[in-house]
Amino acid sequence: MTENKTIRKAGWNLDNSYAELPELFYSRLQPTPVRSPRLVLFNHSLAEALGLDGQALQNAEGAAIFAGNQLPEGAWAFPIAQAYAGHQFGHFTMLGDGRALLLGEQLTPNGERYDIQLKGAGRTPYSRGGDGRAALGPMLREYIISEAMHALGIPTTRSLAVTGTGETILRETELPGAILTRVAASHLRVGTFQYAANRGTREELRTLADYTLRRHFPDAADEDNRYLLLLREVIRRQAALIAKWQLVGFIHGVMNTDNMALSGETIDYGPCAFMDVYNPGTVFSSIDVQGRYAYGNQPHIGAWNLARFAEALLPLLHDEQKEAIRLAEDEIANFHELFEQQWLSGMRAKLGLFNEEEQDQSLVDDLLRLMEQHQADYTNTFVALTLDRQEDDALFASSEFTRWHERWQERRGRQHESLESSQELMRSSNPAVIARNHRVEEALEAAVQRDDLSVLQRLLAALANPFKHSPEQAEYCQPPAPSSRPYRTFCGT
Repeated sequence: MTENKTIRKAGWNLDNSYAELPELFYSRLQPTPVRSPRLVLFNHSLAEALGLDGQALQNAEGAAIFAGNQLPEGAWAFPIAQAYAGHQFGHFTMLGDGRALLLGEQLTPNGERYDIQLKGAGRTPYSRGGDGRAALGPMLREYIISEAMHALGIPTTRSLAVTGTGETILRETELPGAILTRVAASHLRVGTFQYAANRGTREELRTLADYTLRRHFPDAADEDNRYLLLLREVIRRQAALIAKWQLVGFIHGVMNTDNMALSGETIDYGPCAFMDVYNPGTVFSSIDVQGRYAYGNQPHIGAWNLARFAEALLPLLHDEQKEAIRLAEDEIANFHELFEQQWLSGMRAKLGLFNEEEQDQSLVDDLLRLMEQHQADYTNTFVALTLDRQEDDALFASSEFTRWHERWQERRGRQHESLESSQELMRSSNPAVIARNHRVEEALEAAVQRDDLSVLQRLLAALANPFKHSPEQAEYCQPPAPSSRPYRTFCGT
């Protein structure tokens, strides 16, 4: 690996505190070079927030870094693939970064620390027979969806760059290869702790827990039982995160325990999608044939995953197993109440309600029931309410909805805030634009099949300010045309 002035000026300030953990948790190795790296997409605003000079990275040298052909200054001694385990569709498996490498942790000008990971960087000891590569389409998809989630105010990993490799990879057909540069608060997962509990000693588990506390919960040092606080805080963050998913109709698609980040960020955008017609049973993933990860199941799966995290932590919660189990069960039992509080608070905001009344739950439940009954578009129904607009569809034409609307108006009239304030709250809580599946597919087809990024760039621009409610966004607010074929997503490995 060679240095050059361009790279030194780019603002890299990399550390790798994860590499200070016992080697049980990772393997050191270098990215596998690719034939002809080409920068396809670059996230200027994210680069600036990380303290990077975007101009200095938009060239051949920058493409070489994001493809793994060359490492940033100070990083070449540290690239690692992380080891972890996970319950995949309920079945426990030993896993790890099978196609990703952590280059290091960028220390930003304001003192924050973010993982810089190359996804699709080649084989690792955890590849399990895979080629370690990624296709252009899925990497562009993660870029689009993660940036859309960020704009919606939902904690998420982000995408710094997508780089073409100049090589093809073989899936069902030959596909153009690419590498995603992913930015995360960390890649610590529930599955990381499952791995430690299964393969490591109690002291190695404790070392991992202490590292996680320092990284994400530094105020826990004075707690009598800091590992119980770790469990409590992870539960709290996940309850808040999944509530935010539900409020915008986001379906993760593959909520395995290795895809639950302890930081509280959304991670691993595989077969994810946004719901159009409201239906709690909505599943998009082609491999989720039983509906385990359906939209309506996400809170329950979240609690199930957190129970697996608690199991891994048991040796640290108390010396006596019975007491450790009691402590863990008490914390897990709080998840659904925390989730319901966050979700109902968000629903109140979507309906322009500032205060709380006991009947609010039934008001929300009745609206959702009517939306499901009349196959109403989830996002556009709330936008119509926000803009006080009558839609020409079965929901708004029904007498039952008219009665619900009268109840809602009476409810808004019982609060001190003005109607204008209520509508402003709704505008800031109900996105006009989501990453609708047909628009995402349209953008990916143009980029992958025709090497035309203009469709994707226009989509990203529309998604960047989802609460703007502007006429320019109108074309991206339309649901897809009716189809006899259900929309399906794929893991994209």
